[in-house]
Amino acid sequence: MPHITIEHSVNLADAHDVDALVADVHAVAAIHPWVPIDGLRTRAVARHHYLVADGAPANAFVALTVRVGPGRTDDEKQAFLDTILDGAIASVEGSDGSATSLAIAWSIEVQEIDARWRVNRNRIRTA
Repeated sequence: MPHITIEHSVNLADAHDVDALVADVHAVAAIHPWVPIDGLRTRAVARHHYLVADGAPANAFVALTVRVGPGRTDDEKQAFLDTILDGAIASVEGSDGSATSLAIAWSIEVQEIDARWRVNRNRIRTA
């Protein structure tokens, strides 16, 4: 855990390397102190049918969802969200925001998983 989903408008892939975005977000998450690498999952989902703001073709969105197990404080979750979002934005827009021709609406949220309603059969984890 965590599991990170990067949902994005398909026009993002026209302007940026989505595989690199997934790799960058995964790398940022992997160095966080409470993230076990064998439990980390990062994936991207392109949305072909979308409208952002006034529908201009240069408008895009990236919505990140971070699913985590229970036991983190609000401050820990907020710091993790800030780290992930900052890493995603830097991956796409660069450090000064000039590396894109798109106007991107960014969002991120955390969802805490209720362990009572989750089944996990992990053949990767060794411990």
